[in-house]
This record gives sequence, C-alpha cells and structure tokens, in this order.
Amino acid sequence: MTHPVHTPVIAADGALVRFALADLLAGRTTTMHIELTDAGAAEPWLTRLVGAEATLLALGQGQAEVAARAELGRLALLLWLRRWWPAGPSLGIPSLDPALLDLETAVATADVESVAEGLLDGFEASPAELFDAAIADGALLAAAVPVAGDARESCTRLAAWFDDQDDVVRAEAAAEVSARLEMATPGQREYALAAGLDPLAPGEGVLATGRASVDWARVPPGILDAGEDTVTWRIVAAAAATRLEVVVAGAFADAAIAAFASHAGEPFAEVPLELGAGRFSGTAELDETATRLTARVHSGQLAVVVGVAGEGVAGTTAGDRAEVVALVRARPPEARTLAERAAAASADEEF
Repeated sequence: MTHPVHTPVIAADGALVRFALADLLAGRTTTMHIELTDAGAAEPWLTRLVGAEATLLALGQGQAEVAARAELGRLALLLWLRRWWPAGPSLGIPSLDPALLDLETAVATADVESVAEGLLDGFEASPAELFDAAIADGALLAAAVPVAGDARESCTRLAAWFDDQDDVVRAEAAAEVSARLEMATPGQREYALAAGLDPLAPGEGVLATGRASVDWARVPPGILDAGEDTVTWRIVAAAAATRLEVVVAGAFADAAIAAFASHAGEPFAEVPLELGAGRFSGTAELDETATRLTARVHSGQLAVVVGVAGEGVAGTTAGDRAEVVALVRARPPEARTLAERAAAASADEEF
C-alpha cells in the first residue's frame, strides 16, 4: 500500500480525491482518482465537476479516474506541503512559513468551492478559518515581505470572495491586510542543526549508543529537521542511576514530543523532550529491569523512536523520505507556491 506521503489527497464530502505527488511537484496536473465513500453526498458536486455521464459511471464503479482540475490539484498540493514538506538545514531545504501556507490554502479552498460547490462540506478548515490563522498576531504581514505583491493579490482575491459570501468583516480585514503589506517588515525564523550529546561527567560510562532518523509520520509537521540520522542517543551508567539521553538536532518550533526506547519491539523507557538551542533533548532514569536489559544487549538491538510510538501509525521508511526529498529538490522554480518563493527569497538562494 502506498504511504500517504506519496499521495496528496483531498478529503471531500463523500469521497477522497487523490493525486500523484510526482505530478504535482513537477507542476503538472493530469489526472485525479476519485474514490467514493458516500455516493449520495458526492453526487451533487461530482456532477458539477465532471458532468452527469461521468458521474453515473463513477457511482456505478465506486471510483473514477478523471481529468484533473487545476484548482483541486493546487489545494491537494498545499495540504501536502502543510503536512509533509521535508524542511531541514541538513537537506538544504528551507522551511515554509505557516502563515503563507494558510493564506494560499484559503485562496485554494475558495477556488475549489467556486468550481464545485459542496465538495468541501465538512472540510478540515474553511477559507475564513484559514485566513484568520494566517493573519493572527501579524504573522502574515511579517512573512509575506519577500513576496508582498503576490500576497497582496491573494488578499484582494479573498476580500472579493468574502464579500460574495456576505462576510463583510473578513472582506474588510483582507483588504486592510493587502494595504498594510506595503509597509510590513520581515520576520525571521531561526533554526540550527545543533550539536549532539554533551560530554560525560567523571566516573560515568556509556553502556550503549546509537543514531536514528525522525519518522515524518510520527511527529507534527514543521517541528524537526527532516534529514536522516538527526537523533543521537546513549545509555549512561552513573553512580546514582543509569539514564537514557536523547538529542534530536535541528528544531524549528516547540512541541510536546517524546522519545521511546525499545528492545525487540517492547518499549522500556520514555524520554520527554524539551526545546533548546536548535535541538530537542531529554533524559530519563532507567528502572532496574531496563538497566539490566541495556547492560546485556548490544546497541544494535535497541531502538529509539521520536514522536508517536504506537503500532497504529503508518510510518515512513528511509526510502520514502529519500524519494520525497529528491522530488522536492527537482521541483521547477515556476511551479513553486507563494510560501516556497518567500523561503527561497529569504535564503537568497535557489533550493
């Protein structure tokens, strides 16, 4: 089964609309696969989107492969960027500003509503909610400076759309943001690929040590460097107690995350991680059983996972992550979103 990291998807009312990641990142949208989950809910908007004949065929088969609509492809790509974009200084891929992504997704959501009303009934966020998130605490005004002209155009489009929806308050707010963008000053998101574990104290010894990679599916987006081997861990024997230390290099923002250590699939320690200077780190004392275990097994038999450790998570593999990184690096400049162009301009380099 293909992992979701490879398949941008829109959870529509009564259907899932899927696209090929390689196509969207390459700037082309050829076909889209529609999988019906509630034919009755999907029929009205599907008819508006592809016509009565194609809809009848889809209803009979429970699915359809149809010519893609650019509006849906753009929304699917933006939703994918918000969840899976592999930012990290170790990869040379800059992070994307959440406020700009929210603004673009608000515009894309409004565009989809215009071409297929009802498709996004019950969707995860409305254009109004996305716009509110984008402008909160002045985030958009700070982030949009490198692409102020395009950001103003997006706000102008949203102002017109909100006006059509009789949302006078947001129409005025979008128009005001558009005007204020000319005077906005840039913000800055600082991040670094921090060093590894700290030196040992006198009299302490290392029982086991290792490195690991962050599984993108197990952590919130936009928090950690997406590169490989950014997790360093060791088990230290000391007079007072044996402890597990974990450092995750490359932190963009704070989040409540933890690391879990296991042997043969059985967890034996949890380490809450706290944000520091460009990294997350944490330490946990091991109980007597875990101490005996780590003293008798080889480091290679132990595993450390950062983020959600449950078996129900469909994790990414190193191959999954490498494929996505390659596609992102090959992305043509003309296909970039507003957030990508702003990131490239801020870094003053191509990526």
